[in-house]
Parts: sequence; C-alpha cells; structure tokens
Amino acid sequence: MTVRLDPADHPWMTADSLRPVLQALEAARPGGSRFVGGCVRNAILGDPVDDVDIATQLEPDAVTKALESAGLKAVPTGLEHGTITAVSGGEAFEVTTLRKDVSTDGRRAVVAFTEDWDEDSRRRDFRINAIYANFDGQVYDPQNGLKDAENREIVFIGDADDRIREDYLRILRFFRFFAWYGSGRPDRDGLLACSRHKAQMETLSAERIWAELKKLLAAPDPGFALRWMWTVSVLETLTGSKFGVDTASRLPALEQAQGWDIDPLLRFMALLPPRVERAETIVAKLKLSNAEKGRIMAWARLGHGLQRGEGLGDEISEADLNAALYRDGAQPFLDRAILAWADEPERDLGDFVSRLKSWERPEFPVSGKDLIAQGYEPGEALGKELKSLENKWIESGFSLDRAALLDQIQSA
Repeated sequence: MTVRLDPADHPWMTADSLRPVLQALEAARPGGSRFVGGCVRNAILGDPVDDVDIATQLEPDAVTKALESAGLKAVPTGLEHGTITAVSGGEAFEVTTLRKDVSTDGRRAVVAFTEDWDEDSRRRDFRINAIYANFDGQVYDPQNGLKDAENREIVFIGDADDRIREDYLRILRFFRFFAWYGSGRPDRDGLLACSRHKAQMETLSAERIWAELKKLLAAPDPGFALRWMWTVSVLETLTGSKFGVDTASRLPALEQAQGWDIDPLLRFMALLPPRVERAETIVAKLKLSNAEKGRIMAWARLGHGLQRGEGLGDEISEADLNAALYRDGAQPFLDRAILAWADEPERDLGDFVSRLKSWERPEFPVSGKDLIAQGYEPGEALGKELKSLENKWIESGFSLDRAALLDQIQSA
C-alpha cells in the first residue's frame, strides 16, 4: 500500500524554519534523510505535530558540516547516539544518524551507525513510532506501523521482552503511548512483558521515571492506561500502593466537564493515600521538584487522617475555612476538594471549588513597624505581639481594621 503525506495538508513539513534544514541535508546527500517518529505518527493519526525529528544516513560530522555550510547552528546534543540539533529560525530540530544497537543494559545503549533503514527501524520501541516519510511525504513503513495507527494499537517491534530489556523505561512508554494513542485493550504480549519486567524499573533513574509518568498523566484521558497499569501491578511498583486508581480515572471527566486545564500533578496525587509519611516516601523516591513536592506535602498534611471528603463543603464552618485558607493557602483545600468530588461524583462540590478558586488572601493590616512605633524593640517580644494581633484579626473574621488592632497592642 502506497501512502503519502501531502505537504499541502501538513504545514509543519514546509515551515519556514524547517525548510533550510531540509535543504542542507538534501544537498549533502539527496534522498538520505527522512522524517521519523512522532511527527509522522501524529500526521497519520490526524493529531497535532509538536516536534519534528529527522533520521539520516549522514553521520554526525557530515550533518554538522552540512548545517554549518548552510549557515545554520549545529549543536551536538546527543553525539554518542548520533544526534545533532539543528537550530533554524529560533526552533530546534533533532537530526539523528541511522543506528543499530551494539549492547544494552536496560538503562542505556551503545550504538553503531548504519545506512540501513530497516536496521534502524528494528531498534525502535513501537511499530507506530517506526514510520518514516521523505521530505515529499512518501511514507516508508518497514514495521507495519500504519496498520497499528489505523487500529490505534501500541505494539512492540519484534519480541516485546527484548525491546523492554534494552530499556526498562519502555514499560512506562508502553502505557504512555496507549494513553495518548491507543484504544480498546492493550496488546496482550506487550502487557504481559511489562508485567514480567516491572521490578526492573527500580534500576532506572528517578528523573526518567517521573518525566515519563508526567507525560502519561498529561494525556487527555489516561484512565484506561492507569487501570491496566493497576491490573499488572506496574502502578503499585511505582507508588507503593494500589490506592486511588478509580479516582484518578474519573478525574479527567470532571476536568473536562468543568472546563479545567489538565493537571498531571493532581492526577498523580489522586493515586497517593493522603498520609504524610507515604507522600514523603514517594516524592523522595521520584525526586520531584521543590514546587511539586511542596504542593503534594501541603495537600497530604491537610488531609492527613481524614477521608477524602471530610472537612470540605458544608462540613466546615465559614470561620474555620477562612482561617485555614489564610494560614495554608487555597491550593491544598482545592486539591482535596477536587479529588473528593472525583471520588464521589454525586456530591456536588462545585460551589465550594469555585469559592476556593476565586479566594484572595487578605492582607494583615499591621506590621512590625507599627509595634516599633509603639515602643517595641525588634526581637522575640515584638514577634509574639504581632502574632497575637494576627490571631485576633483572624478570629474576628478579618473584620478588625488597623486602628482597632493598634488599640489592642500591649505595652512594650
């Protein structure tokens, strides 16, 4: 079957920033370079194309020479794997020499360069990612990936166990691509191979695991992928528990119904028991950023020892809520409320969530300068008095103004 991507239907193929790169590669070796991977896959599926990758028979030195001769910047971003990043018009395009694996250890591979397109395709992960297209749009499909694209299937190239042994991150990639592009049931051989090798994910760096997991959770609806990860205990291997998969699976529908942006971190939090010690363990294991860690720990501390929906909505008084929001901020409450709503869809927390989203922290009207003006010296006594005034202000529902608070200042 002959398939062609018409450049007129795919503006990314003729973009002004990309054109000089294609011309430079063609001038160096006519017909020796092709689009590959996600850009071809997404174009065939009718999905947006974000990144353009190019495979070439030119070796890295020749790629660099061709780009620089055309006045383009060539950055050796992955030289040991044959990747040169071409910078054109402020955009980056990865150009990678055709490769074959020499040795692998489940985390990294030693490669040798080749000019054989079939050989290069055999070292890739999934058949759907091993589709090439020349610069005119003619598609080359050595691994039958077009059939998988048509059927929305994610199938390993060759033997699934062999592909996973080459890089254990492919376990997560299997579920990530299923979340984004698959339908129905995952490929049986791939699913069982992922289950057999899941313990080997412990050999991967935390950064690689978390980056891949976030991409999975960013899919429009990763629910089915998460359920299959739960079924074969891949999810338990990552988080240490089988908690929350139902809530995480329902969350995308709630996000869509409410018009909210996708929140991968909140989807991840749905998979964690709201216990401080459990949250500390998993954020340390996956080496989350300080901002991600801070948000998760604030949510865990607020919900520690409580059921998902306790202390939310009508269960918390106006005064207690305002005080808690002032002290802890709205985000931990918002995270708890949204997860509780996803956990119990019949419980409408819409008004409560809307209130949290629109909440603005009131500004305490008294400062240390005011106390110094009343005779306080900078130090512990000043800090205690300022905190006492702030507590009174909070207890008043933030109604006491500056004058009223200053009237209550104790003598220094």
